[in-house]
Amino acid sequence: MTSLETARLAAKALCERKGEDIKVIKIKDISSIADYFVIATGSSNTHVRSLADNVEFRLDHEGIGVSHIEGYRSDSWILLDYVDVIVHVFSEEAREYYSLERLWQDGELADISDIEEMPLQMLFPAGEQ
Repeated sequence: MTSLETARLAAKALCERKGEDIKVIKIKDISSIADYFVIATGSSNTHVRSLADNVEFRLDHEGIGVSHIEGYRSDSWILLDYVDVIVHVFSEEAREYYSLERLWQDGELADISDIEEMPLQMLFPAGEQ
């Protein structure tokens, strides 16, 4: 699986749990830390944790294990490190404070409109549960 496919799978998992303002930013050409950042917002601390849990579950189901997790106890920003893809799940306040989109504005936004427009039941068809 390519790093873009992994990032898109993470975005699908975030959409499945109704993550807000999901962005996939290609940083491969401007940084060596990863190929993509996936960023999403949760509406509450519980929602932030649920989003992160679902990303970990869905990627693990595809045989992609998380390398490192940060911030799970804080509930305001959870980072899931998949080496080539780093998933950031924020509370609204934390996302505004850290403003990763501004910091990585030279990155290229990947088009995930097809994922965002997909009906929930189509994100992970019954055979992929």
